[in-house]
Amino acid sequence: MNSASGPAAVPSTDPLSIAAIGGFHVGGRAYRVAGAPTRIAVFAPGGPARPFDPNGDYVVGQMYVQYVRLARPRAPLPLLLWHGGGMTGVTWEDTPDGRPGWQDFFLRAGHDVYVCDAAERGRAAWFPYPGVMPGEPVLRPLQEMWETFRIGPAAGFADRRPFAGQQFPVAAFDGLARQVVPRWPGNEAATIAAYDALLDRLGPADVIAHSQGCGFALGAARGGPGRIARLVLLEPSGAPDPATVDLSAAARVPHLAVWGDFFAAHRLWREYRAAFERYAQALRAAGGQVDVLDLPAMGIHGNSHLPMMDRNGDAVAALVADWLARHRAAGRLANPPTPL
Repeated sequence: MNSASGPAAVPSTDPLSIAAIGGFHVGGRAYRVAGAPTRIAVFAPGGPARPFDPNGDYVVGQMYVQYVRLARPRAPLPLLLWHGGGMTGVTWEDTPDGRPGWQDFFLRAGHDVYVCDAAERGRAAWFPYPGVMPGEPVLRPLQEMWETFRIGPAAGFADRRPFAGQQFPVAAFDGLARQVVPRWPGNEAATIAAYDALLDRLGPADVIAHSQGCGFALGAARGGPGRIARLVLLEPSGAPDPATVDLSAAARVPHLAVWGDFFAAHRLWREYRAAFERYAQALRAAGGQVDVLDLPAMGIHGNSHLPMMDRNGDAVAALVADWLARHRAAGRLANPPTPL
């Protein structure tokens, strides 16, 4: 397994020089509701009850993107931050204990940064009528988050007893819990379509994805470097069977995988990681480059499934920024950026 490491400096804390801050929705499709009953509703506190007819035309499946563009960016391409399952773009903003997140870090490292709320999450919104969202939504219980995010053993949840050496700020765990939103398993097609629309608008771009978001990013990378120039995968929750996909275009996109700690205590995460390793081996066999930051193997211990929120998150981000910079210096980018 390859590794990627190098000099890693935390960017300056000097004030940022910003050219523009804004947001937009992208993607989505037309949908018509017909045959739904009219109901009586009160739309404002103290207001009158009145009939509401939901039948009509809507746009569904869109995603929301918040951007901050620098006055003098040093990176040539936009950086897109894609969150994981049951999460939103808040993943990349301030940490649960109030420290600046990776959005701030990569702005200070010279990147224009685009934080995404995928379809059905956060400001992308969701649609309540049948025929759009599949099945029933799920919401993570705190106990499931504690274990799946590898913060501590299941038996340690009641008294908030983490793994020894845990880097996640455990005292702020309830702050993490407040970030979680419903998700609809099986709604992946809408998310893929929205990310495709985003890359149509902004690509080629660099992408940092987390967990479930890595699966969407791996699919987008199979469109080649004209869509994703460089791809960073933070703890990907698996990968497709490489025998079922064409890897020829993805082999021209440098990939970096980042893994934290405490895998021995979690069988599911060992399975996820093994699935990704099979994909990575096939990608290398197709001529691609897949570098790996195995943090414990590098002597960096205690990271949870949420390295962007861990207490040493800036140090991990610096390793990622160094990898991006070295690949930029090596001339691995395919095309100039497309302006917004």
